[in-house]
Amino acid sequence: MTTVTELRPAPVIDETIRLLTEHYVFPETAEQVAGLLRQRLADGAYDVDEAEKLAGLVTADLQSVNSDRHLRLKYHADQVPAEQGAANLKAMRRQFDTTLGGVPRVELRDGEVAVLELTPMLFPLEWAAEPLSAALTLVSRAKALILDLRANLGGAPDTVAFVCSYLLDQRTHLNSMYWRAGDRTDQAWSLPYVPGARFGGSKPVYVLTSGATFSAAEELTYNLQQLGRAVIVGESTRGAAHPCKGWTVHPHLEATIPTGRAINPISGTNWEGTGVQPDVACTAADALEHAHTLALARLAD
Repeated sequence: MTTVTELRPAPVIDETIRLLTEHYVFPETAEQVAGLLRQRLADGAYDVDEAEKLAGLVTADLQSVNSDRHLRLKYHADQVPAEQGAANLKAMRRQFDTTLGGVPRVELRDGEVAVLELTPMLFPLEWAAEPLSAALTLVSRAKALILDLRANLGGAPDTVAFVCSYLLDQRTHLNSMYWRAGDRTDQAWSLPYVPGARFGGSKPVYVLTSGATFSAAEELTYNLQQLGRAVIVGESTRGAAHPCKGWTVHPHLEATIPTGRAINPISGTNWEGTGVQPDVACTAADALEHAHTLALARLAD
């Protein structure tokens, strides 16, 4: 149910600035952005009476310094609780239950080429391990695999590592994550054991991408590309490599602020701002047919 709540921009901006300076993974950039928000507030740029309009204005300014796609003031039509995570978790669970656990399609095409679609996101591993294991075990018998991430909007890094583990033969360093809190770096590795059968590290893998592929789905794509394990087919992805947290700053507004950044062990960098670039560029709509054709040619060789 949508409710009308009085909007006072100044407290929203002040709280967003506080969260930004305390938590953003790039402290120097946080100070730059905070200064910009203060100036824009003083200039009257945020003198609007609708939360959705304020969200758009502030998000544009938040992203204007370094184009961080995860740095946002996000509008919610329905009033959300102060504990934003609880509301997100409930909505996420609904998505999980209505998409077969994020694996809505498994298909076998000509030439024993399997297609596995993962969407709308890579759900928390404690939920997703069972459906993912079942699907990945099923396609392990195929001669080639097409992993469709064109509509995947992100999710859990542990789930990324879980999927990668089925496509590799040996334990492999996939990614590292630097966190501002504690000034620490955590490493992500493929698993030494997976339930079910692995597809393995030698048969052809193709990953389909679009301009909507985002966040953890980009990490999955980037990991496999950097390892030389998959051919990426489709469009450049959105370019969001910084994991974020959300804080409610108004009953209809959530400040999402990146608290860490990915560091690939091979490239030494990530896909932030640039997106993951496809090895074979084509429209997202044509990506599946392109990948299938590539797979058939590879198998014929």
